[in-house]
Amino acid sequence: MIEKNRLPRNAYRDVKEVFADPDHVFKEAPLTAEIVDAMFQVPRTEIPEMPDRILAATAVYFGVPIISRDGRIRAASLQTVW
Repeated sequence: MIEKNRLPRNAYRDVKEVFADPDHVFKEAPLTAEIVDAMFQVPRTEIPEMPDRILAATAVYFGVPIISRDGRIRAASLQTVW
């Protein structure tokens, strides 16, 4: 997203700082077999791009809304915020 100029250059550094703070509400979620299994709950017809499907499956697995302004994700049958 930074390379496409959709996020500012400092976004990666800022995210790393957030994940380094143990008291921050956001937590890093590794890609696990359980999240891969959750991808079967994300219709490919609704979210065809693999990176977006991984994000959506992570949200499904943890039972949290996905934060995105992507039109396809927001139109999908997922709980979204933005």
